[in-house]
Amino acid sequence: MGSNQNQIQWFPGHMAKTRRMISENIKNVDIVIELLDARIPQSSKNPEIASLCESRPTLTLLNKASLADPAVTKQWVAAYKENGRYALPVDCITGENLNRIGEAVKSILIEKVKKFEEKGMTGRKLKAMIVGIPNVGKSSLVNKLSGQKKAKVENRPGVTVDKQWVTTNQGFDLLDMPGVLWPKFEDRVTGENLAATGAIKDQILDTEEIGMILAKRLFELYPNEFCTRYKLNADDVCDLDSYDLLCAVGKKRGFLVSGGEINTERTALMLLEEFRSSKIGRLSLEKPGM
Repeated sequence: MGSNQNQIQWFPGHMAKTRRMISENIKNVDIVIELLDARIPQSSKNPEIASLCESRPTLTLLNKASLADPAVTKQWVAAYKENGRYALPVDCITGENLNRIGEAVKSILIEKVKKFEEKGMTGRKLKAMIVGIPNVGKSSLVNKLSGQKKAKVENRPGVTVDKQWVTTNQGFDLLDMPGVLWPKFEDRVTGENLAATGAIKDQILDTEEIGMILAKRLFELYPNEFCTRYKLNADDVCDLDSYDLLCAVGKKRGFLVSGGEINTERTALMLLEEFRSSKIGRLSLEKPGM
């Protein structure tokens, strides 16, 4: 990117603490489970995790799969496989593939398990560290895997603030780490995607700006779903800039203020909520190789 003005910076102190915790505890686990948002696997992948956890194999979970475009998620799984990595789409609300996480862990660690058995350590439990950015659904997943409410769950970033060991119902122990972002997003699109999905607190960025960007992105990627949801004619709006496109959505919804102007902030909030809850459809903002 060019100037620093185009970079979104967001680095609370507890995230620096989390990086230290990951470094200190990586030696205590056999595998890292990295949780990504299936709608934005690239943007939700903390580039620092790879270097912090390079001494351990990784299982990638594409979470919130029920919100993402299933065809695009398949492409991501295939792309990971091509690179010799294991990715599994999961969803804490629908329960998709949650029961396959344990077998995936054992499959990746099959050589290690054999060595344990050769040494007579047949009862040794595998240990995994779960990492991911804030608000990617980590606490919900930990609760599902443990079969009880261990982790605090809220639909906002930065709720888990300390590590905790959890016993899962799939034969491995899990070290839950707080969500961690990285110091700044060199690529502005990464920051925009994280804002659109709610990984960055809504107060950090201008809601109308994110609404404008999201409207344009959804129209470009999913014109049929977008126009159907907001009763727009694709030919009428195809040449509109992002602001006018957001206004067109607001006008259709009747979000007017005195004088007949469009309430763009209310429109942006509505659009973000409807995207995040998949009311527009199962949509992904990133494809492999984009």
